[in-house]
Amino acid sequence: IESLRLYVRSLSYRLFQFIQGANLSFSRIYMTKQVLTSIVPGAGPLHSSAYFVKFYLPDKFQADPPLPLPELNLQPDPWTSHCIAVRKFSGFARHSNIVKEAGKLALSLSRSPWAISTASTSELAYSIAQYNSPFRINGRVNEVWVDVTRSRANGCESNPIVAY
Repeated sequence: IESLRLYVRSLSYRLFQFIQGANLSFSRIYMTKQVLTSIVPGAGPLHSSAYFVKFYLPDKFQADPPLPLPELNLQPDPWTSHCIAVRKFSGFARHSNIVKEAGKLALSLSRSPWAISTASTSELAYSIAQYNSPFRINGRVNEVWVDVTRSRANGCESNPIVAY
């Protein structure tokens, strides 16, 4: 698990370099809220979990996203329209409370009309959205996200965005 934590830290550092100007247009990019960490169980080495860290680009860069320097090995992730179920929680997002909150969201979904809509074909099991700086101690806001499949007719509107 420690090597996965190092990987996430390394990826976060590369994202930090990117927003500080390590991109082909040398643009400094305002860090948006939230930082999203998506977990894919069994996709890592020896069937461990793989993690993808993303942040949304500000509106200013949506039409023409800056390209990261090649050595950063970052890929843009243009999101297509999708719906998510969300559970909000406070404190620091740590493995113990993330798993607990993801379980509560799954239980809540299983008892709702959305139960059959959980995206079982999604490559991501769940994502964690963190809205605060790591230096903020009190009043922290986090969310667990799970993709659900619903049509536009059932309230899922299209809103394409680009993230790194």
